[in-house]
Amino acid sequence: MSGSKLSDALSPPLAGAPRSESHDQPLGLTVHSMPTPQESMPTDAQRTRRGRWQMMAVMLVCAAPVIASYFTYYVIRPQGRVNFGALIEPQRPIPAVTARTLAGQSVPLRSLEGQWLLLSVADAACNADCQQRLYLQHQMRVSLGRNMDRVDWVWLVADDAPVPAALLPALADATVLRVPAATLSQWLPPAAGHDLREHLYVVDPMGNLMMRFPAHLEIANAGKAKGDLDRLLRASAAWDKAAR
Repeated sequence: MSGSKLSDALSPPLAGAPRSESHDQPLGLTVHSMPTPQESMPTDAQRTRRGRWQMMAVMLVCAAPVIASYFTYYVIRPQGRVNFGALIEPQRPIPAVTARTLAGQSVPLRSLEGQWLLLSVADAACNADCQQRLYLQHQMRVSLGRNMDRVDWVWLVADDAPVPAALLPALADATVLRVPAATLSQWLPPAAGHDLREHLYVVDPMGNLMMRFPAHLEIANAGKAKGDLDRLLRASAAWDKAAR
């Protein structure tokens, strides 16, 4: 390159001479602020709200089988289907009282919770009607087959008299407890014109009295009562298992 050309290249432009666009336009920079630690992390209140929603979701998932089975049984009833037993509404929980075994041992009555209960009440002398109900309880439970272990056969004795010795061998599979008559009368409602000793009752695994079969149940109608039990056990199969 000649000296004149080199000096021309390095010399500043003449005053008033136009500048090229590449030199006239300033370089533009956009500045973005960095997020603060408080903005980038959830607050304690947000975490608390999220935790509560997650806990509620877990509780709903766990309770769904119970809610669905009761909704199916109590609300969605096929037309034309009539329960043989009478539903007890509102349900009545097992009283928080102390019962006694025939040997005199104290037992919380609520220890019966955790199983379906097929329950009857009678005085210790257990007349012919009482023996008939005990027999039906035994037969209905056995007829449930593989679901038999999900139902407890319960006889509540309403006085302190001795139970006939001849009856004891037949009660080997039953739960027999003494409970004051006054407590039973407050818990177990009979049908109009009847005594509570004339009925069989059903208690659910959560300890709620929820069904009463007609007074003086006969063998001919025992199949209808068993049908109600079958439906209850099917409706609760997803959440109720054998044994407490």
